[in-house]
Amino acid sequence: MAGALPDGEPVPADGSLPDEATRDVGGDGFAVYVHVPFCASRCGYCDFNTYTASELGAGASRDEYADTVLRELELAAKVIQPRGGVDTVFVGGGTPTLLTAKDLGKILEGVDRTWGLAAGAEVTTEANPESVDLSYLKDLRTAGFTRISLGMQSSAEHVLRVLDRKHTAGRAPQAAEEARRAGFGHVNLDLIYGTPGEAPEDFARSLRTVIDAGVDHVSAYALIVEDGTRMATRMRRGELPFPSDDVAADRYLAAEEALTAAGLGWYEVSNWARPGGECRHNLLYWTGADWWGLGPGAHSHVGGVRWWNVKHPSAYANRLNDGVSPGHGRELLSAEDRHVEDVMLRVRLRAGIPLDRVDPGGAAQALGDGLLEPDAYAAGRLVLTLRGRLLADAVIRDLV
Repeated sequence: MAGALPDGEPVPADGSLPDEATRDVGGDGFAVYVHVPFCASRCGYCDFNTYTASELGAGASRDEYADTVLRELELAAKVIQPRGGVDTVFVGGGTPTLLTAKDLGKILEGVDRTWGLAAGAEVTTEANPESVDLSYLKDLRTAGFTRISLGMQSSAEHVLRVLDRKHTAGRAPQAAEEARRAGFGHVNLDLIYGTPGEAPEDFARSLRTVIDAGVDHVSAYALIVEDGTRMATRMRRGELPFPSDDVAADRYLAAEEALTAAGLGWYEVSNWARPGGECRHNLLYWTGADWWGLGPGAHSHVGGVRWWNVKHPSAYANRLNDGVSPGHGRELLSAEDRHVEDVMLRVRLRAGIPLDRVDPGGAAQALGDGLLEPDAYAAGRLVLTLRGRLLADAVIRDLV
């Protein structure tokens, strides 16, 4: 019984799930995430589950990684068969494009062979701008990828240096143009704002750069400094100032103004897109769909059961070589857990959430404080105003 699962229960050796969790897999859509943990170097702000060549250790070959992922897919095929096939695939990292386009295509073929790609499936990979060229991008399109997300972060060289990014300021928009030439209909550029030393005019230029690049999607995130990163160490030593909430708010308002004027509308607090350019994969996450995460450290969610794989690539490969699930632990999400997470995610969406799904007192207070759209509220939905987006975390706390 799924209801008997305590938090943190070990994952069975065969990766099996309770019957209750597998009764309607994919009923609200099904996504596959593939984590590629390799990076050429580590950015100072990054705390993702990534590894440079010197950190990999024995048993974690980049050349054999696609075959290792395919072994997890073989296990997954025995556990679930999602109704309707796979709606979206997202390859993230790390730097997925450190793998060859052939290997990324091999993984995608494995997903299709295992569960079947739905008609019109969205297939995305992340990429560092310096890790791709036109020929590589053409090979990705031939392999079946439909969308690419490029990590630009900034158009200011000195900001890129603080972030320890290796590409030049002009490479990201150039890569975006090459992606369009290669046949990608959907191209995203990522920005980070609030980096120490970034002036308002620096961010304004970054916004102008992504707009001029002609992409149909832009993600913009405030810099978050995580404990254990090189940047956090530099800040504790006084070498860099800590990020400012006021600066972050100013940058967000600048992004909203510039991107909206350019025809990109917000559909999630940190994401803007032209009509039809929204990331369907992330929307499945944000609306509570099922997904299987492949790769070391990847998280999955099926039917209210969430689990996560062992983090190190060597441990991941060794388990699969032994025919054992790479799952490290799992937990059952109670009805209350799922409700809270649903509110936390949907409130951040432009589509909002029905008022009957949230605390009425908190919603009324947020409306009175000017944090919710009055017309949507009158129609029975909770949708954040621009000020509400700036205070989204506080709004969510009051709603759950």
